Amino acid sequence: MNRMGWGSTAFAAMAFAASVALAASGADAIKERRALMKENGEATKAVVGMLKGAPFDLAAVQKALKTYENAAAKMPGLFPADSEKGDTHALPAVWTDTADFDARFKKFGADSAAALTAITDDASFKANMPGVLKNCGGCHEKFRAKDN
Repeated sequence: MNRMGWGSTAFAAMAFAASVALAASGADAIKERRALMKENGEATKAVVGMLKGAPFDLAAVQKALKTYENAAAKMPGLFPADSEKGDTHALPAVWTDTADFDARFKKFGADSAAALTAITDDASFKANMPGVLKNCGGCHEKFRAKDN
């Protein structure tokens, strides 16, 4: 064991987690969640293309699913109360129905993880991916303002 010991290591980990949480407030949280959603959108372009007939690419599918898992894990923490206003498309329901909002991200992450294991070829991709993508639409319907 190093000179820091377990107690110091745990304290350092908690301090790091607290600094990350503090960084995700207000405009910073909005910026971070927009960046994650942009990554999701980019990953989804290839996936939707495959669903519409482009050649199946397992590596691209796996990358997209890992991108979704990452976003699902981080997103619930990126909606602090002070990020309700500003350059955001988030609807007030994010803050008034937090339990449903958080549950949807949990399901999105779980469905993405399950699909990552289940998808091995074009047939399993076409059987599993629409369900993963359905999570996106359901959340956007309730929690995201439409673009004008």
